[in-house]
Amino acid sequence: MKKILINKDPWQTRIAIIKDGLLENIYFSAHAEKTLERSFFKGIVATILPGIQTVFVDIGQEKAGFLHISEIDRELAINRFSGAIIDEPEGHKEQQVSLKKALDVAKIFKVGEPVLVQVSKEPIYEKGAKLTTCFTLPGRVVVLLPNIPRLGVSKKIEDRKERARLKDIIKEQLPEGMGAIIRTNAEGMSAKDLCKDVRFLVETWNVIQKRFAEAKPAEKIYEDLELSLQVVRDQLDEDVEAIVTDNKENQNEIYKFIKMVAPEFAHKVSYFTEPVNIFEYYNVQEQIDKALHKKVALKSGGSLIIETTEAMTVIDVNTGSFTGKGSMEDTILKTNMEAAEECVRQLRLRNIGGLIVIDFIDMAEAEHRHRLFNFFDQKLKERDKFQSVVLKVSEFGLVQMTRKRSGKTLVQTLTDTCPMCMGYGFVKSAPTQTYAILRKLKIALSSQSYGPEVHLLVCPAVFEHITTLEYNAILELEKSFNCKITVVRKDNMAIDQYKIEKK
Repeated sequence: MKKILINKDPWQTRIAIIKDGLLENIYFSAHAEKTLERSFFKGIVATILPGIQTVFVDIGQEKAGFLHISEIDRELAINRFSGAIIDEPEGHKEQQVSLKKALDVAKIFKVGEPVLVQVSKEPIYEKGAKLTTCFTLPGRVVVLLPNIPRLGVSKKIEDRKERARLKDIIKEQLPEGMGAIIRTNAEGMSAKDLCKDVRFLVETWNVIQKRFAEAKPAEKIYEDLELSLQVVRDQLDEDVEAIVTDNKENQNEIYKFIKMVAPEFAHKVSYFTEPVNIFEYYNVQEQIDKALHKKVALKSGGSLIIETTEAMTVIDVNTGSFTGKGSMEDTILKTNMEAAEECVRQLRLRNIGGLIVIDFIDMAEAEHRHRLFNFFDQKLKERDKFQSVVLKVSEFGLVQMTRKRSGKTLVQTLTDTCPMCMGYGFVKSAPTQTYAILRKLKIALSSQSYGPEVHLLVCPAVFEHITTLEYNAILELEKSFNCKITVVRKDNMAIDQYKIEKK
């Protein structure tokens, strides 16, 4: 059973999803910062780059958002490109492909014109926000597609009759030209509750269109619910045992929201009254801290090593101290299966997206590789809401996959680049830094800009190395340049810092 834990302070909201005591997901929202994802803007076309089929749109942020042609809804593209609606029969894939190739962003947009856009991904690294005109409005049981006339059902709803029932109900409620994706928790829901969700989302879309007509250029015209309500909306189902918040006002907000959208779950909302922090009480803080480490310990004694670059993430699986009781192949398979399940949790918890390569321990038997792939793929479908594509285990034990990016990773959210190592993950050793400083000292002395007495200020580690192992080098420099050199220990200096002072 799951618990939704909400820690709400005046400066930040933190929300944890735990299952059987293990942290599954973590969400943060600093009250001084505004989240852009899912927000709608009245954007202004700033730059058009036909070579990469991309439009940069001013949305009032530090960096312009980018809108690729693949994120432009088909009807908008065709109307603007040809000046008329082209009626294409369903199933004519060749005609659709040829039309897509013919489209040109330079003929769809003009610099300076307004366009309604939605942020699909937060700004990341040096990139601005990713934008789309394929709009989505999430509800509790339905995601409305206001300008895409397609109807889909969650793959997790496997019963054919139930899928057909849900489609029939939603289809009757959708205005012409709109579509929807029916979420997993719609399964078994009454027609009345389904229709209520659709009507609310359609009304919201009408409000967005009205605001777009009245808004100023680059103005935000709609944003999603406050974070705690978003998480409750997206996570609330029969598997949720309790929703616990340490803020009385937040408890009332959540209670009213659930009474409106799912009154049968209202009794699960409670107020945390213990004197300790809610994240400490449920052991969430310790698990967050561990999720920032590269190494993840497995129960069997094995481990994962997780390394992330801007382009991709690599996960290495190690057996560690685990030896097992059966054959070597059985031991390796058991470790890999445990690692696969933990990989799913870590990808979700750390919010890792993009290209991912997992280096499982090599398995000689093809049957074992097949079992591992099926197990990993199944766990992703069961436990991860984000779309992923997984390739089969290679002969080298590698699994290549992609996972949808959504906002910042946990490391990006909670950490900054180390000022000591500048993101390398290591600093120069004391001997290496000592030799570099001595070379700089030699150059400084040879310039004859220093007098007969010089002070060399260094950090404790370099001071220790010079005074114990390299003091003869100091004597040689004194002899060569006819001066006196005093090495001074400065406790507040970093290992790569030093200073040469003329006395």
